[in-house]
Amino acid sequence: VQLQASGGGLVQAGGSLRLSCAGSGFKVYYYNIGWFRQAPGKEREGVSSISSTGNTFYYRDSVKGRFTISRDNANNTVHLQMNSLKPEDTAVYYCAAASELGKWYRFEFDYWGQGTLVTVSS
Repeated sequence: VQLQASGGGLVQAGGSLRLSCAGSGFKVYYYNIGWFRQAPGKEREGVSSISSTGNTFYYRDSVKGRFTISRDNANNTVHLQMNSLKPEDTAVYYCAAASELGKWYRFEFDYWGQGTLVTVSS
């Protein structure tokens, strides 16, 4: 059972990246799943999540209007489309899954994967 994150890279400010989180060994659509990030010297912070029902979304204020989370159930994957990237978005992004939405918000994950580095240059 694992989550595999991909799609990070180096991009200029104003650019876009699409992160993907692929599940193996379990069905991601049974879980509340999303992304958190951690920049050097900073605490981790939740970025975005989507509930198992697919009708409850979370975005932290600083990414609202720029990031969009979506599910691809056919491929057991969750995506995070990141547009209008800013240098302050630079961090390692992790995807994580929790059986209950409240657990996700409290960072009490059931599964999480290795991170993918996003670097936004000014």
